[in-house]
Amino acid sequence: MHLSPLDITVVVVYAIFILVLAQLVSREKAGHRKDSQDYFLASRALPWWAIGTSLIAANISAEQIIGMSGSGYAIGLGIASYEWMAALTLLIVGKFFLPIFLKNKIYTMPEFLKRRYGQDIQLVMAIFWLVLYVFVNLTSILWLGATAVHTVTGLTLQTSLIVLGLFAGNYALYGGLKAVALTDVVQVSMLVLGGLVIVYIALERIAGGTGILSVFHGFNMLVAQAPGHFHMILKPNDPNYTYLPGLSVILGGMWVANLSYWGFNQYIIQRALAAKSVREAQKGIVLAAFLKLLIPVLVVIPGIAAFILAPRLGWHLAQSNDAYPMLMTLLPSGFLGLVFIALIAAIIASMGSKINSIATIFTIDVFKTVYKNTNERMLVVVGRLTAITALGIAMVTAKPLLGSFDQAFQYIQDFTGFFTPGIVVIFLLGMFWKRATEAGALTAAVSSVGLSYIYYNKWPYIPAFDALGRIPFMNRMGYVFLLCLGLAVIVSLMQKPKPQTTTIDLADIDYSTSKSFWIASSAVVAILVALYATWW
Repeated sequence: MHLSPLDITVVVVYAIFILVLAQLVSREKAGHRKDSQDYFLASRALPWWAIGTSLIAANISAEQIIGMSGSGYAIGLGIASYEWMAALTLLIVGKFFLPIFLKNKIYTMPEFLKRRYGQDIQLVMAIFWLVLYVFVNLTSILWLGATAVHTVTGLTLQTSLIVLGLFAGNYALYGGLKAVALTDVVQVSMLVLGGLVIVYIALERIAGGTGILSVFHGFNMLVAQAPGHFHMILKPNDPNYTYLPGLSVILGGMWVANLSYWGFNQYIIQRALAAKSVREAQKGIVLAAFLKLLIPVLVVIPGIAAFILAPRLGWHLAQSNDAYPMLMTLLPSGFLGLVFIALIAAIIASMGSKINSIATIFTIDVFKTVYKNTNERMLVVVGRLTAITALGIAMVTAKPLLGSFDQAFQYIQDFTGFFTPGIVVIFLLGMFWKRATEAGALTAAVSSVGLSYIYYNKWPYIPAFDALGRIPFMNRMGYVFLLCLGLAVIVSLMQKPKPQTTTIDLADIDYSTSKSFWIASSAVVAILVALYATWW
């Protein structure tokens, strides 16, 4: 696969445009210098459309586009549950979590923990998230992104990695969250447009015709020729049940992963924390929910299409993750550049989000905790230096950490899955149970890692855990969550009630929503019911 001169022109024009746009939206009024709220939370003035698109841009990257397309090829539509259940999770976050965060003017998730429980847990979780974001998330995006660039352009992996890192740095460092969020509107537009082009070409090829009608005909042929790939709920005898364990995707452990990711994950929720108001944030959440319904159409359907096209076109896929790159070879000159831009846009947008959140957590939760009297200007400088440092570390460590992994996405899941149940327990109790204590929260955090390790390694010396150890990853998270919840409650109740030192206001939270939020949320739920009823 090689880019034609026309494709290269399209890519260069996009790169220049997005860099110029980032600088333009970052400009301040004459005489005003950025303070920490400007840099880290876009002056708390993000409009709903920027919040909604930026949530998706932060979420979708190379591992989602290539990985989920590969899962569509290997498993089928069932993998779409990760996206479609996320849409429902977003509505819950908008309804119940954001009113608490925004009323208390939270900067970061560790800051919430400090104000709710105490400083010890703030530092523990801040360090955890910094390690996760730098050595797991940022490195994986860089490595998978560099692999995609290498595949399409022929540049060496190392050169591709450096180009991506420098581009993301120039795009995100100066303007902070405002530059990232406002340019994400363009990034998501490119993602959707590029995805639709791939879907259109793939379904046309299946139908053997041209035009919109052939696309619909191609989809009907896809369903008829690959019926096993159109089941949302897998049965226990399905070979892929370990990855998508039946009803657990809608009733079990996936809720733990989704609540942690969409509700308590700094680089995701930071966009909503920067909203003008709760109502504005909720409108952005609804937009993101509708976009999540669309994502499987853009990335999973092409993977299923590749399953049908591969034998027909003589493709020999070494692994399922080759499905999306192989489909790109079908694109005519110009359109290949457009779809390549969509892939790069997703990578750069996610990198920008990670970089900004790393800078935010280190500056607010670590540096400012140690140097309490630091002025606003210095906080912005520290934030930028942190971003540069994190990007440099990720560029150096990406290949050593991920170069030997066949499935980088699984690397992310295995690492974060040890902590996710405890994180959800800590925040849910912190928001909705006043009796929860810091000792209880720390117990949940430590137990989450310990219990997950026991399950993961299937310890033979503990019969009770030996049987449970042979469960799918998603079910494991569900069991660990319940155990951590029980331990946190017990430890909290064992302590005598102490005078409340929390500075988080949990009283008189206004959970009401606008009529438009309810109408839009009802539409999302209705679409989900229809999708699962159709493809059960």
